Amino acid sequence: MPPQEVAARAAANGVDCWALTDHDDLGGLAVARATAEELGLRFYNGVEISIEWNEIPIHIVGLGFNAEQPELVNGLTDLRSGRLERARRMGDALAAIGIPGVFEGARALVTNPQLISRAHFARYLVSIGIAPDTSGVFQHYLVPGKPGYVTHRWVSLADALGWIHAAGGVAVVAHPGRYRMSGGEMRRFLDEFHDLGGQAIEVMSGSHSPDHVLHFARLARHYAFHASRGSDFHGVKESYVDLGRLPQLPQDLKPVWRLLQ
Repeated sequence: MPPQEVAARAAANGVDCWALTDHDDLGGLAVARATAEELGLRFYNGVEISIEWNEIPIHIVGLGFNAEQPELVNGLTDLRSGRLERARRMGDALAAIGIPGVFEGARALVTNPQLISRAHFARYLVSIGIAPDTSGVFQHYLVPGKPGYVTHRWVSLADALGWIHAAGGVAVVAHPGRYRMSGGEMRRFLDEFHDLGGQAIEVMSGSHSPDHVLHFARLARHYAFHASRGSDFHGVKESYVDLGRLPQLPQDLKPVWRLLQ
């Protein structure tokens, strides 16, 4: 969904403060900011950086940063360069199980080939009837251990936080309930995140259950993290929750936007 359409949908749904957090890319921020200003919305620069911690893929959100800071810009450019090759290998893996042409189909859905992702593969596979929705595609084809998943060497936690902090931003753990981590692994990860200067965790998310919310609220209190509230909105037919429709954060938590004033 183009950033100007996301901004318009946010405004229509009563959102008054938001950030656009595309994966590993800052290209939509200028348009998103201009549209937000036209609509009277408070807007913060955002990005969702793909990292790897102990061989576990994780996403770190950066908020409120200088989008022209060279260390961040150059780091994200290098990170994006590996996406296209990974996508080709995913296409080969799916062809090997009898689903040909998926790379080409997914490639047709993205304007910039360096931004091709599993989400584009999921959309294409839904369009050809492989599964009824994108969550079903991920569950059966695109997560670790499934035939269309291909490993990729993402950046480290330290690199991602270094880029965000160099640009004057705030680092947030995105949708922690989605990661296949034991309780001990999550604690060790959050220990490292905290020690590297991470300041917030996403408590309310479009992909979190009520139990997730309670659990990550407890962890936010334990680490004295600020809390974020993110819809994880990727499009009308691809998201669990629409923009502006998430419940409020628990009242005792410190919202991350207080760090962005």
